[in-house]
Amino acid sequence: MDFDFSPKTKSLQAKLLAFMDEHIYPNEAAYWEEIQANTQAARRWTPLQTIENLKRKAQAQGLWNLFLPTDSAKEAGFDGAGLSNQEYAPLAEIMGRVLWAPEVFNCSAPDTGNMETIARYGSAEHKQQWLRPLLEGRIRSAFAMTEPAVASSDATNIETRIERDGEHYVINGRKWWISGAGDPRCAIHILMGKTDPDAARHAQQSMILVPANTPGVKILRPLNVMGYDDAPHGHMEVVYDKVRVPASNLLLGEGRGFEIAQGRLGPGRIHHCMRLIGQAERALELMCRRASSRVAFGKTVASQTVTQERIAEARCKIDMARLLTLKAAWMMDHGGNKTARNEIAMIKVVAPRMACEVIDWAIQVHGGGGMCDDFPLAYAYASARTLRFADGPDEVHRNAIAKAELARYATTA
Repeated sequence: MDFDFSPKTKSLQAKLLAFMDEHIYPNEAAYWEEIQANTQAARRWTPLQTIENLKRKAQAQGLWNLFLPTDSAKEAGFDGAGLSNQEYAPLAEIMGRVLWAPEVFNCSAPDTGNMETIARYGSAEHKQQWLRPLLEGRIRSAFAMTEPAVASSDATNIETRIERDGEHYVINGRKWWISGAGDPRCAIHILMGKTDPDAARHAQQSMILVPANTPGVKILRPLNVMGYDDAPHGHMEVVYDKVRVPASNLLLGEGRGFEIAQGRLGPGRIHHCMRLIGQAERALELMCRRASSRVAFGKTVASQTVTQERIAEARCKIDMARLLTLKAAWMMDHGGNKTARNEIAMIKVVAPRMACEVIDWAIQVHGGGGMCDDFPLAYAYASARTLRFADGPDEVHRNAIAKAELARYATTA
């Protein structure tokens, strides 16, 4: 198993690092200032010009749609960077150092997963109508699965109904934590619901494309994440009330929602975990710089043994998480999502917990400054903590890992 990066990845790494230094970090203050100005002018959900300007620069430098894997690009009939999961992973880490940076390169969730879903499972018409404008960055999208009335950690609990009515499906249900649905550019939702409640447990669910402007799609409210509403992206509670869409909008066929989900979530988990590793790397960098420049009780904070222990632990934990994630990406590339199932579950436990711990240590070193928006740490912590739920809570993944491990030692009667 060779973890040396390919020449293509190394070239893109160099370009991305230069772009981050030249355009992303210098615009962090401008990003927050624009959000504040929009808030004061009652335009909080207006797309940010700071981001749009940077998108044009990224496209001009060929740093666009880097996420689109080789197989999905082939299915889509569109050009991406032509990277494998292992080749893209270190690029996701670089972009993850600033939470809003992935959008600049058209590599942000949930659009990446939605684009892969349409590329793999959509019809030629779906690809032309929705995938092309998503790849071009002209529209955005949302993924609607989680529901407030049930424990969505068990996705078989989902209650939203998708019922056939002639040449249409009618959708009724309530969803929440629908990321991106508040963005005025959000034009399409991929929704998971039940088409046949009487079918086998994992064959009841289907996925369907729902245009955001369809009558009956009602955004109720934005949800705060530890005080952040993430405007203009947002995480919305949405009602689908007698929403009628063409039957051709159903992806792959009735009862195949879980099949689609497994194909969709594997690459997305690599993306999430590598972005978390990027956040943790930046937190460690900020912690070291702060600790070296602050004096307490007659010596620098960096001289305190507890600080040194935390810095050492952070270095170890970040590198271990990175290696495990790269291993999962390598296994996906060589054997598919099913082959890497356990490793994907492991990184979903390891990476968010590691990031939360490292960011928390960095906050501690920053003192009061770590709790406010003078530094990116508080927002990074809220994001990392959220990702211990996204794509499934820790407990679900630990159970899956334990069952697989126990199965290795099972004896037959």
